[in-house]
Amino acid sequence: MSKEKLCGILCFNKPRGCTSHDVIYKVRKLYGTRQVGHTGTLDPLAEGVLVVMVGRAVKAADLLSSDTKEYVATLKLGLTTDTEDITGTVIKQFYGMLPDFTTVKNVSGEFVGDIMQVPPMYSALKVDGKKLVDLARKGKEIEREKRRVKVEKLELYETESPGEYLMNVRVSKGTYIRTLCADIGNRLGCGAVMKTLIRTSAGAFGIENSYTEEQLMQMSAEEKAKALIPIEMLFENVPGVKLSDFFSKLASCGCEIYQKKIGSDFTEGSLVKMYDSDGFFAIGKVQNYQDGTAIKPLKQFRIK
Repeated sequence: MSKEKLCGILCFNKPRGCTSHDVIYKVRKLYGTRQVGHTGTLDPLAEGVLVVMVGRAVKAADLLSSDTKEYVATLKLGLTTDTEDITGTVIKQFYGMLPDFTTVKNVSGEFVGDIMQVPPMYSALKVDGKKLVDLARKGKEIEREKRRVKVEKLELYETESPGEYLMNVRVSKGTYIRTLCADIGNRLGCGAVMKTLIRTSAGAFGIENSYTEEQLMQMSAEEKAKALIPIEMLFENVPGVKLSDFFSKLASCGCEIYQKKIGSDFTEGSLVKMYDSDGFFAIGKVQNYQDGTAIKPLKQFRIK
């Protein structure tokens, strides 16, 4: 497959110690294209699934719905750091008796459901065009608004190390696991940090189907192309419509397709996968016009 026609999703198994940008650099070299992006940052401390978009798939980044993510993390009690993880500068250390497993489990359970979370200063979020992490490294701290996130599952397990617990969590997009750990520690009164973090899944993409850099380096160009998952998998929960040759040609030129002419009845504002006789080629959005609702192509994913 030529570089121009590369288009798909790569499930990359990020190792601990490298940044998400490092992964982008590696994938650019592996696939010989600068058209590479990712759908969700992983901290250098974290490892596991990083969903990478290759080729024209990068056009989908701003259309993605909020995916749930699953993690296995280590919660370490008795510490408070500026980064909310084990790599940060210790702000406070607890020297009293740590709460027992039952107490930690019960308190952790209080965080299941919709919760309000303050994004950490050491994060890639931007305020007035500046990354919080850049401000934090300069010793600055600014007020951050609480955000509503959802913890769908939180399972806690004892380890052989006193005061350390494994957490198996499933959360909404935008949830910071290290902040979750810190908040649990605050609620317990002893402080806590995130010691380790592995992302085991992001949406429909699991770690069992992810590739390491070493595995990709051993592949031929054809094998690497086959490792890419079709872009439409990013929109697995989005409804689709198959267009005739006439309407698909109009859509490929950017023209809106009136629903009354193709017999569809999707809700205004919803996204729609658009197919022709050769398969998936674009994502459209239903908009209201003077003559009725129509599907307007937003992103085209096929080279003409």
